[in-house]
Amino acid sequence: QVGQIFLYFQWDSLLLEAGFLAVLVAPLHLLKWRSTAWRPHDSVTFWLVRWLLFRLMFASGVVKLTSRCPTWWGLTALTYHYETQCIPTPAAWFAHQLPVWFQKFSVVATYVIEIAIPLLFFAPIRRLRLFAFYSQVLLQVLIILTGNYNFFNMLTIVLAFSLLDEEHVGRWLGRSKRRHASTWPPSLRSFLSTLLELSTYALLLYWSIQSFGLEISWEKRLLDSKVAFTYHEFKMWLQAVTLPLVGLGFLSLSWEILSALYRCACVRGCFWKLWATLQWAVFTTATVGMFAISLVPFTYIDRESNDKLWPGIHQMFSAVERFQVVNSYGLFRRMTGVGGRPEVVLEGSYDKQSWTEIEFMYKPGNISVAPPVVIPHQPRLDWQMWFAALDHHSSSPWFTSFVYRLLQGKEDVIRLVQVDESQYPFSARPPVYIRAQLYKYWFTGSAEGSQGPAPWWRRQHFQEFFPAVSLGDPMLENLLSQHGLKDKLSPLRPADALLPWLLRSLRQLVRPFSGPTVLWSLYLVAATVCLLRALGRRPRGGAPPTRHKGPRRGEPTDRGGGEKNGQVRRKEAKEAEEKGEGRARGVADGHGGTKKKK
Repeated sequence: QVGQIFLYFQWDSLLLEAGFLAVLVAPLHLLKWRSTAWRPHDSVTFWLVRWLLFRLMFASGVVKLTSRCPTWWGLTALTYHYETQCIPTPAAWFAHQLPVWFQKFSVVATYVIEIAIPLLFFAPIRRLRLFAFYSQVLLQVLIILTGNYNFFNMLTIVLAFSLLDEEHVGRWLGRSKRRHASTWPPSLRSFLSTLLELSTYALLLYWSIQSFGLEISWEKRLLDSKVAFTYHEFKMWLQAVTLPLVGLGFLSLSWEILSALYRCACVRGCFWKLWATLQWAVFTTATVGMFAISLVPFTYIDRESNDKLWPGIHQMFSAVERFQVVNSYGLFRRMTGVGGRPEVVLEGSYDKQSWTEIEFMYKPGNISVAPPVVIPHQPRLDWQMWFAALDHHSSSPWFTSFVYRLLQGKEDVIRLVQVDESQYPFSARPPVYIRAQLYKYWFTGSAEGSQGPAPWWRRQHFQEFFPAVSLGDPMLENLLSQHGLKDKLSPLRPADALLPWLLRSLRQLVRPFSGPTVLWSLYLVAATVCLLRALGRRPRGGAPPTRHKGPRRGEPTDRGGGEKNGQVRRKEAKEAEEKGEGRARGVADGHGGTKKKK
């Protein structure tokens, strides 16, 4: 809210909600008297992450159709998306060259991954959840390769980890427990599970073919596709499934709650059983409350279903709405720039005769400069320049203030345009005049060629976006006064206050570096710390040095066996002593030899 439109994207709300859920999923060790890595109620709070992922993906798929955008309904959205998105990547240029039939099929796959597959998030069969996980990861990785959407896609992948279990993650880490060999004939439960899984895949394939008219054209050697339902039919379907989906989520949550209660009952010791049950009650209450209030923004996709919710849920949501702990989502609702990508190009001059373009670090400008890769950083100014180009400059009051600060030569504002002063054409002294022109940009085709470096873009002048102004210009002063952007006296603060001093110090520290460099440096430091901690926890077992004796009586060779407590170790030691210490000492020699007794 402090950053206003610069910090008011859907992924900012998603980050707030995911951060709040992290408090419930992984709270501080205040409630952990014993050093345990798992608590009986963990699956209850972790379920909220899966529910958030479901709301995000399902709503993002639905709004593409409820918006009545002709490109989404005509399955041609991706033929425009790669070149009209805010900040494309170099891979977006290559994706834009793909044939139209493949682009249309990609839209169909997007619908399937975002609308149909999220239903499998709550499937009782483990392999179906794994299939849903890898489908979501595939979509997010493709978006990362073709677009700079900051931390959004990586955060979505993190949310998708709620579909996994410890055994599957253990396989990645090489710590998976070996399963017993499959028996034949299979058990009835295994047979029914496999049959249900195959039926789900067949139903998903049949639904995709029927809903999008998938048909192979052998003569043209392509895959035809088209939307095979009407807007009214889709709205009726959405109205019929919205509340049942709420019921599906409630049943899934109820199963997790009852399973966690059973695990609490299995805890040894009367006191620890009571303590686990108390924690279960607290976190279950919080989880049910979060689920209830999330139903209000989730049912925004169908107003009739939203009106059928219990009035008490609406009151609960209204009480916490300003904190944004639950939000509504719906990404890429409409496709913009169908007639060409609108782009604002700033120009400065000293004499109002010769004009020099002001290049930004990230957004398109010079047609010969390749699109950048800036994830997970989001250059907020470059993004807002993209939104400003979609309408008149009066719809973006901040733009007038931006021009005003460039005329003043404000260093902090100039660094948002170019970190490297040598790339800013007016680094010596500010321009006297600034204006803005509106261009239409398109990706060049693969067959287009030119002398010199091959251009990535082609552009055409469209119209003037902002007239030429200078400091003291009546038009500029009127716009600043109209939007309340005139300079105001800031409240006086002590010069030696801790927070201002700390912020100034951090700013001076990162001043020479760009946003992506700073963020990746922080990520690498965090990854290094985690790696060192993991190596520090690594078991230090194995054969002792050759100059020492073999293992002590009954002592296990792996001294880092974390799964065995002291009582079990003493019992094993006693059994080993009864069997004879000679065998244990013989095994201790890693090369198969035996050690002589001293």
